[in-house]
Amino acid sequence: MKFKHLAIFWFVLTFLLAAVSPGHTAEVAPRKPNLVILIADQLRYQSLGYAGDQRAITPCIDRLAAEGVNFRNYVVSTPVCAASRATFMTGKYASSTGMVINELRLNPNQDCLGHVLTAAGYETIYLGKWHLWANELGGHEKVANAYTPPGPYRLGFNDFWAAYNFGHDNYHAWYFRDTPKPHRIVGYGPDHFTDLAIEQIRARALSAKPFALVLSYGPPHDPWAAENVPRQWYEKFRSVDFPLPETWQDRPDSHMDRNAEPNRWLSYWKPRLPEFMRVYYAMTANLDWNVSRILNCLQGLGIENDTIVAFTSDHGEQFGAHGRVFKMTFYDESARVPLLVRWPGKIPAGHRSDACMASPDLMPTLLGLAGLRIPSQVEGMNLAAQAQGKPGPEPNFAFLQGMGHTCSWSDGFEWRALRNKQFTYAVYRSDGKELLFDNIADPRQARDLSQDASHQVRLVELRNKLNDKRAELQDTFEACSWYNSHWTQDRNILRGAKGEYHRDPPQN
Repeated sequence: MKFKHLAIFWFVLTFLLAAVSPGHTAEVAPRKPNLVILIADQLRYQSLGYAGDQRAITPCIDRLAAEGVNFRNYVVSTPVCAASRATFMTGKYASSTGMVINELRLNPNQDCLGHVLTAAGYETIYLGKWHLWANELGGHEKVANAYTPPGPYRLGFNDFWAAYNFGHDNYHAWYFRDTPKPHRIVGYGPDHFTDLAIEQIRARALSAKPFALVLSYGPPHDPWAAENVPRQWYEKFRSVDFPLPETWQDRPDSHMDRNAEPNRWLSYWKPRLPEFMRVYYAMTANLDWNVSRILNCLQGLGIENDTIVAFTSDHGEQFGAHGRVFKMTFYDESARVPLLVRWPGKIPAGHRSDACMASPDLMPTLLGLAGLRIPSQVEGMNLAAQAQGKPGPEPNFAFLQGMGHTCSWSDGFEWRALRNKQFTYAVYRSDGKELLFDNIADPRQARDLSQDASHQVRLVELRNKLNDKRAELQDTFEACSWYNSHWTQDRNILRGAKGEYHRDPPQN
């Protein structure tokens, strides 16, 4: 018996030695890259240093632009918090996710970013603002609206969760783990969420499994009060002049869904906008500092070459441009946001892409870079080739959808838009008004060309392309309240333009 066991031992040993000998090298799949996704809230493209704003203090974000790819035509397809986040998670347009306005609960029965990452063996971490759970208008301070329980509504982010649904009081921030007991943050919330991110990165840096971390910051979202940002950052902008934008109007845009009362527009918004911008830029400067802490952590651990870092925002901010404040419009101040992606050795440093990229393209692009499965129902395009400076297909234009009011079922504010490398075309549902801007000749979109005789052929061309895209997506351009009665129940999303939701079959 002893000799039999010895023979078996030598047989196994010989087999193992043969497997690793030069002629029999074992095939070992390369480890997938880590993924760090940093999301600002309400940060517009034009208010960053690398985009040309000399008032901005954003050396780290500028560094990301210098070390990776800058998608400088990137826009969010529906420029409002929850709809934009749903688009990022699913790779679908708002007409398909059903997340047409804020304060709806996203249907989890669809393949989302976290599901793909988890199935691919990633450890998934979500930190910060979620805004895909609450199904009540208002009531943000309620635990029932703020706490997303473990399970399907976390959309595959299963390994570490420290998040809240909504809230922008940065010195009274909170988050929830796996119980409805709130974790109250002492100090400035965004700094603490960065601390949590660094802890998670350090804990997982040497793991055999890759990690995917999403850190969703609250700033520079309003309220823009000096006491809502650390004093040392506010002081950097106390004496900086912030004039009203070139396209300021003394009458608010009648198509704006909120803050359109003419007297308040002049008595409240006009005198306060310069101070609001000071706080906004101070919040952005602090955000930049926190991003630098994340990048320094990756570098210090020696894993920056193994980690894809993406930086973006859910939408921008008008600050009075075109007679509007806040978001939910097709103008560049609202729709055009930063998208920077860095992966040393894989993405050329300082690369700029002019691809007409929109938020449904972000999920498949990140999955494409990481070599992961892209769900069959994704409507966006994988632009990983463009990110790496390689030839490949790209969209002819970005399609944008304004499905209604920011957060209530109020009708009259719906629009659709198309943005290519030169023009933005938009149309309102309520009165059929069309607008056309040449973004190269007129980067502030100050001159509407829709009535210009020399642009009528182009106007018709873009109108037809927009309608073709609507038809492709089965987007019937309804009034906002229609979605409430047809797609939701108690602000829970049940279906979208393409019907009820289902996951792809399990993958082998």
